[in-house]
Amino acid sequence: MKRETEEGKIEYKLKLNAQTEERLQKLATQLAYRLGEGGGEAFYELGVSDDGEPLGLTEEEARESFKIMEQISKTVGASFIVVRKEKAKRGYVYELLVRKTVDSPPIQISVALLGNVDAGKSTLKGVLVYGTLDDGDGKAMSLVAKYLHELKFRRSSSVSVHVLGFNEMGESINDSLRTYDEAKVYLEGSKIVTLIDLAGHERYLKTTMRGVLGHLPDYTCMVVGANAGPIGTFREHLGMTVALGIPCFVVITKVDMAPQAVLERNLEKVIHLLKLPGINKIPFIIRSKNDAAIAARHMPHGRVAPIFLISNVTGQGLQELKAFLNMLPPKIDWHEKAKGKFLCYIDEKFDVSGVGLVVAGLVEEGTVKSGDRVLLGPFDDGSFRTVRVKSIEVNRVRVERAEAGQIAAYAITNAKYEEIRRGMVLLDLDATPVAVRKFRAHIRVLHHPTTIKVGYEPVIQMKTIRQAARLVNTTKKFLRSGDTDVVEFYFILRPEYVRKGDVFFFREGRTKGIGTVVGISGTS
Repeated sequence: MKRETEEGKIEYKLKLNAQTEERLQKLATQLAYRLGEGGGEAFYELGVSDDGEPLGLTEEEARESFKIMEQISKTVGASFIVVRKEKAKRGYVYELLVRKTVDSPPIQISVALLGNVDAGKSTLKGVLVYGTLDDGDGKAMSLVAKYLHELKFRRSSSVSVHVLGFNEMGESINDSLRTYDEAKVYLEGSKIVTLIDLAGHERYLKTTMRGVLGHLPDYTCMVVGANAGPIGTFREHLGMTVALGIPCFVVITKVDMAPQAVLERNLEKVIHLLKLPGINKIPFIIRSKNDAAIAARHMPHGRVAPIFLISNVTGQGLQELKAFLNMLPPKIDWHEKAKGKFLCYIDEKFDVSGVGLVVAGLVEEGTVKSGDRVLLGPFDDGSFRTVRVKSIEVNRVRVERAEAGQIAAYAITNAKYEEIRRGMVLLDLDATPVAVRKFRAHIRVLHHPTTIKVGYEPVIQMKTIRQAARLVNTTKKFLRSGDTDVVEFYFILRPEYVRKGDVFFFREGRTKGIGTVVGISGTS
């Protein structure tokens, strides 16, 4: 192990002892600090020296350490579970997951499910959130499908969001419910994993891009069918994940129906792809809960790519996957983002009987309270309008406030349903937004069969924005696959809310590239 650092949410202890009340309070303060560093979660390694040497604890030392851990956890309003136990020099090393449970909102992370059509993404999500196995004939997929045509063709075409909750003991709340109840999962959970199921068919790539860019997932789950291997859009989705710097793990489904030789061959193909230059991941096949604990700890760094072998019919590998999801730490520091000014890109709109206009989207920064006045825009003329937030719901629960990291729905006044479109924003009333028609960006062409030059008109996908733009200026005369340049784009239809540092994809047919905004101009 590496030497312990003063910062972060990981604490090494050779053993816990507290001879005095002063020592007990010092340990509690130290635990509170680690929990604060981890956004409500921390890992304690018992039996490990400060230098990272795994010496281990005897049975008596372990009992005493756990007793003291219970005391200090109770003092700071937390609880812990043992997630890993390994043999060491003179006993065992224990890894504890400590989670804040008192007067604290649930810890939230989001995971986007990516992969080729028919890989089993929706089935996997249905099994996880409904706590029931699949029947091999589409039962689990039917539980989470949004539209009739998705059921008919067994193919997702939309962005579908469900939540998986864990209690303080690391047990799935969904497994204990008679039916899926999003509000109950949210209210009873100490940790909430938002699962974002995205379309696998190439025809719906624009929807998949919007789901990734608009939801800012902490991690992506790359789903592969054991019978088919990494085919179709798998490589494209993996490339998208790598380009955006999102850590990923792999779930190979349908292991019950694939012959062993086929499974091993397709597993090797996945490992080969993960090791390719430019992707540069370290594959790690998960075979136990101990493996899952090690993998979860290292996920935020983005180098390790855990691989789970799953059967949604027999249940093989599901317990290890659930344990892993329970231990996954938040990648994005939403507590820090909550200190900023309120910002939410609109992803969906509804006309609710008795309520009126409702808009929904991820809170990217700041907080908003019921009754607040906020800015809405830009409208087609580039203007922003003051609207009032009448009420807020998070995970179908009426709340008084929504904060960074939560997907919320807002009932608002002073706007009509037909005026609202995806890509508009809700902003803090004190903000001074600029509606952007032209912007400069540093781009990289990922794939293009011919050359790109001034006049090229791709579709820009940024956050929940999707609009055609014209390339009006380049540094290089021609751009080809692999080229980079600083260019200018001009939105063709209307201005959008764009900020320096925003990441986007551009595409035209199979042409694809990625860019980062480096400068903006107004509505001219």
